[in-house]
Amino acid sequence: MVLREVEEPLFRTVLDYASGNQSQAAVILGITRGTLRKKLREFGLSA
Repeated sequence: MVLREVEEPLFRTVLDYASGNQSQAAVILGITRGTLRKKLREFGLSA
């Protein structure tokens, strides 16, 4: 539950920092781009 509260704002911040570049954001977060895309869909952040 706590992780869920932290993940969404973290992903938003990292995507802003990476200017929307999902590949760069995934590298910063230390996850694969596929995992990032899955999480973005879960949070409703993908276009």
